[in-house]
Amino acid sequence: MEQQSVASMIDHTLLKPEATRKEILTLCTEAKEYQFASVCVNPVWVPLVVEMLKGSSVAVCTVIGFPLGASTIDTKVAETKEAVLNGATEIDMVINIGLLKSGDMETVKKEIQEIVQAAQGKVVKVIIETCLLTEKEKITACMIAKEAGAHFVKTSTGFSTGGATVEDVALMRKIVGEKMGVKASGGIRTWDNAKTLIQAGANRIGASKGIQIVEEENRKQEK
Repeated sequence: MEQQSVASMIDHTLLKPEATRKEILTLCTEAKEYQFASVCVNPVWVPLVVEMLKGSSVAVCTVIGFPLGASTIDTKVAETKEAVLNGATEIDMVINIGLLKSGDMETVKKEIQEIVQAAQGKVVKVIIETCLLTEKEKITACMIAKEAGAHFVKTSTGFSTGGATVEDVALMRKIVGEKMGVKASGGIRTWDNAKTLIQAGANRIGASKGIQIVEEENRKQEK
């Protein structure tokens, strides 16, 4: 796999609460240099990132209902509308995990549908937080996201009890089919890890270690 195609799969991510303006600016500079797919930041930084990435091919990604997914539908919809108004082009939303586990699939689906609508055609990725779900719940969450019109399913927030696994990515790809995206995120720090997840079916990688992943791959190709 060539470097460019790998870099173009990576959402260059900085979601820690203590992230500073200077760190966000650096993130954007790095994303342009390495030509990553997007910069993924908390909503407060979207206007700054839009300004920094103007004229580049790098998308502006933000998170909704992050990291717990336990906000009301109206709150998540309002967050989405504001993010789009501020220039975000990709929306990574956390499902209501508690409602899913309670069996309230109707509300979970309604929430995703309303966020997709609020996103006005922008890419919507649905974070299902695989580490908190049974296999049956993972399957159900993927099916609901697909039926609700989302563009991707995503493994993890990176803020819970676990991150992306090869098994989860393979399961998610199997359920959503080839036309929908699968984003692996959470704990991806090496090229070997990223490669196995891509081979399992991921076509987007969420990582704060994107540069290390790409540079590690370069070193291996040079040998």
